[in-house]
Amino acid sequence: MKTICSNCEAENEIDSKYCSICGYKLPIIEKQNNEIKNEPKKIITEKKKYNLKTILGFVFGFSVMFFVTQYFFNPSIDKQLTGFANEFNKTCPMTIDQYTTLKNVVALPDKTIQYNYVLVGMTKAEVKLDTVKKYVFPSILQNVKTNPGMKLFRDSKVTINYYYADKNGEFVTEYIVKPEMYEEK
Repeated sequence: MKTICSNCEAENEIDSKYCSICGYKLPIIEKQNNEIKNEPKKIITEKKKYNLKTILGFVFGFSVMFFVTQYFFNPSIDKQLTGFANEFNKTCPMTIDQYTTLKNVVALPDKTIQYNYVLVGMTKAEVKLDTVKKYVFPSILQNVKTNPGMKLFRDSKVTINYYYADKNGEFVTEYIVKPEMYEEK
Protein backbone atom coordinates (compact mmCIF):
# COMPACT_ATOMS: atom_id res chain seq x y z
CA MET A 1 0.00 0.00 0.00
CA LYS A 2 1.15 3.55 -0.72
CA THR A 3 0.79 6.88 1.09
CA ILE A 4 -0.17 9.97 -0.89
CA CYS A 5 1.62 13.22 -0.02
CA SER A 6 -0.90 15.93 0.84
CA ASN A 7 1.50 18.61 -0.39
CA CYS A 8 2.50 17.36 -3.88
CA GLU A 9 0.25 14.23 -4.23
CA ALA A 10 3.20 11.94 -4.94
CA GLU A 11 3.01 8.26 -3.94
CA ASN A 12 5.33 7.15 -1.17
CA GLU A 13 5.98 3.89 0.69
CA ILE A 14 3.64 3.27 3.62
CA ASP A 15 6.41 3.42 6.22
CA SER A 16 7.96 6.67 4.85
CA LYS A 17 7.94 9.61 7.22
CA TYR A 18 8.76 12.25 4.58
CA CYS A 19 7.76 12.61 0.92
CA SER A 20 10.44 11.34 -1.47
CA ILE A 21 9.63 14.16 -3.93
CA CYS A 22 9.07 17.34 -1.87
CA GLY A 23 10.29 16.35 1.61
CA TYR A 24 6.95 17.23 3.22
CA LYS A 25 6.11 15.33 6.42
CA LEU A 26 3.68 12.52 5.61
CA PRO A 27 0.59 11.68 7.71
CA ILE A 28 0.94 9.10 10.45
CA ILE A 29 -0.42 5.74 9.41
CA GLU A 30 -1.56 3.33 12.09
CA LYS A 31 -2.61 -0.29 11.65
CA GLN A 32 -5.74 -1.25 13.57
CA ASN A 33 -7.50 -4.63 13.33
CA ASN A 34 -5.60 -5.48 10.16
CA GLU A 35 -6.83 -2.28 8.57
CA ILE A 36 -4.62 0.59 7.60
CA LYS A 37 -5.90 3.91 8.77
CA ASN A 38 -4.57 7.14 7.29
CA GLU A 39 -4.79 9.95 9.84
CA PRO A 40 -3.13 13.26 9.08
CA LYS A 41 -1.32 14.82 11.99
CA LYS A 42 -3.45 17.56 13.47
CA ILE A 43 -1.88 20.90 14.04
CA ILE A 44 -3.08 22.35 17.28
CA THR A 45 -3.01 26.09 17.62
CA GLU A 46 -3.35 27.25 21.14
CA LYS A 47 -4.50 30.75 21.80
CA LYS A 48 -2.54 32.25 24.62
CA LYS A 49 -4.57 33.95 27.28
CA TYR A 50 -2.94 36.84 29.02
CA ASN A 51 -3.74 37.51 32.59
CA LEU A 52 -4.52 41.16 33.42
CA LYS A 53 -2.27 40.98 36.48
CA THR A 54 0.60 39.76 34.31
CA ILE A 55 0.18 42.63 31.86
CA LEU A 56 -0.07 45.23 34.61
CA GLY A 57 2.95 43.72 36.35
CA PHE A 58 4.96 43.89 33.14
CA VAL A 59 3.98 47.53 32.49
CA PHE A 60 4.76 48.51 36.09
CA GLY A 61 8.10 46.66 36.05
CA PHE A 62 9.08 48.22 32.73
CA SER A 63 8.20 51.71 34.02
CA VAL A 64 10.24 51.24 37.19
CA MET A 65 13.24 49.93 35.26
CA PHE A 66 13.02 52.81 32.77
CA PHE A 67 13.10 55.47 35.48
CA VAL A 68 15.83 53.69 37.45
CA THR A 69 18.07 53.50 34.37
CA GLN A 70 17.35 57.14 33.53
CA TYR A 71 18.34 58.15 37.07
CA PHE A 72 21.55 56.12 37.23
CA PHE A 73 22.75 56.12 33.64
CA ASN A 74 21.64 59.52 32.34
CA PRO A 75 23.40 62.14 34.39
CA SER A 76 21.33 65.05 35.60
CA ILE A 77 21.74 68.39 33.89
CA ASP A 78 23.62 69.69 36.94
CA LYS A 79 26.16 66.86 36.55
CA GLN A 80 26.41 67.56 32.82
CA LEU A 81 27.02 71.25 33.53
CA THR A 82 29.75 70.35 36.02
CA GLY A 83 31.40 68.14 33.40
CA PHE A 84 31.10 70.92 30.81
CA ALA A 85 32.67 73.46 33.19
CA ASN A 86 35.54 71.11 34.06
CA GLU A 87 36.32 70.46 30.40
CA PHE A 88 35.96 74.11 29.40
CA ASN A 89 38.24 75.26 32.23
CA LYS A 90 41.09 73.27 30.71
CA THR A 91 41.31 76.04 28.08
CA CYS A 92 41.05 78.95 30.55
CA PRO A 93 42.04 81.66 30.99
CA MET A 94 40.98 82.56 27.46
CA THR A 95 41.32 85.95 25.79
CA ILE A 96 37.97 86.93 24.28
CA ASP A 97 38.94 90.35 22.91
CA GLN A 98 41.29 93.21 23.83
CA TYR A 99 39.06 94.17 26.79
CA THR A 100 37.87 90.80 28.08
CA THR A 101 39.38 87.54 29.35
CA LEU A 102 37.33 84.51 30.35
CA LYS A 103 38.78 83.49 33.71
CA ASN A 104 36.75 80.29 34.20
CA VAL A 105 33.34 78.62 34.01
CA VAL A 106 31.49 77.43 37.10
CA ALA A 107 28.49 75.10 37.37
CA LEU A 108 26.10 76.35 40.03
CA PRO A 109 23.11 74.54 41.57
CA ASP A 110 19.64 74.63 39.99
CA LYS A 111 20.67 74.33 36.36
CA THR A 112 22.91 77.39 36.32
CA ILE A 113 26.23 77.95 34.59
CA GLN A 114 28.39 81.02 35.24
CA TYR A 115 31.04 82.52 32.98
CA ASN A 116 33.52 84.61 35.00
CA TYR A 117 35.15 87.40 32.98
CA VAL A 118 37.91 89.87 33.81
CA LEU A 119 37.90 93.31 32.19
CA VAL A 120 41.55 93.67 31.12
CA GLY A 121 43.32 96.87 32.15
CA MET A 122 40.22 98.47 33.69
CA THR A 123 39.12 99.29 37.18
CA LYS A 124 35.52 99.43 38.30
CA ALA A 125 35.64 103.25 38.32
CA GLU A 126 36.68 103.35 34.66
CA VAL A 127 33.78 101.18 33.43
CA LYS A 128 30.69 102.98 32.14
CA LEU A 129 28.00 100.48 33.11
CA ASP A 130 25.25 102.12 31.03
CA THR A 131 27.36 101.82 27.88
CA VAL A 132 28.38 98.25 28.67
CA LYS A 133 24.78 97.21 29.33
CA LYS A 134 23.58 98.93 26.15
CA TYR A 135 26.04 97.06 23.89
CA VAL A 136 27.11 93.92 25.74
CA PHE A 137 23.84 92.49 27.07
CA PRO A 138 21.95 92.40 23.72
CA SER A 139 24.85 90.56 22.06
CA ILE A 140 25.01 88.09 24.99
CA LEU A 141 21.28 87.41 24.73
CA GLN A 142 21.48 87.00 20.94
CA ASN A 143 24.38 84.58 21.34
CA VAL A 144 22.43 82.45 23.82
CA LYS A 145 19.39 82.41 21.50
CA THR A 146 21.23 81.48 18.29
CA ASN A 147 24.60 79.85 19.01
CA PRO A 148 24.48 76.10 18.19
CA GLY A 149 26.93 75.49 21.05
CA MET A 150 24.28 76.75 23.48
CA LYS A 151 21.64 74.22 22.32
CA LEU A 152 22.12 71.96 25.36
CA PHE A 153 21.59 74.97 27.62
CA ARG A 154 18.46 76.07 25.74
CA ASP A 155 16.99 72.56 25.60
CA SER A 156 17.63 72.01 29.31
CA LYS A 157 16.39 75.50 30.31
CA VAL A 158 19.68 76.47 31.93
CA THR A 159 20.18 79.88 33.54
CA ILE A 160 23.40 81.48 32.28
CA ASN A 161 25.25 84.05 34.38
CA TYR A 162 27.89 86.40 32.97
CA TYR A 163 29.96 87.78 35.85
CA TYR A 164 32.41 90.63 35.19
CA ALA A 165 35.24 91.74 37.50
CA ASP A 166 37.82 94.47 36.98
CA LYS A 167 41.58 93.94 36.74
CA ASN A 168 41.79 93.88 40.55
CA GLY A 169 39.12 91.18 40.86
CA GLU A 170 36.48 93.62 42.14
CA PHE A 171 32.89 92.95 41.03
CA VAL A 172 31.74 95.24 38.20
CA THR A 173 28.47 93.83 36.87
CA GLU A 174 26.56 90.63 36.21
CA TYR A 175 24.11 89.69 33.48
CA ILE A 176 21.73 86.82 34.08
CA VAL A 177 20.02 85.15 31.13
CA LYS A 178 17.06 83.08 32.31
CA PRO A 179 15.23 80.53 30.14
CA GLU A 180 12.19 82.76 29.71
CA MET A 181 14.45 85.40 28.16
CA TYR A 182 15.86 83.18 25.40
CA GLU A 183 12.65 81.27 24.80
CA GLU A 184 10.80 84.41 23.75
CA LYS A 185 9.59 84.33 20.19
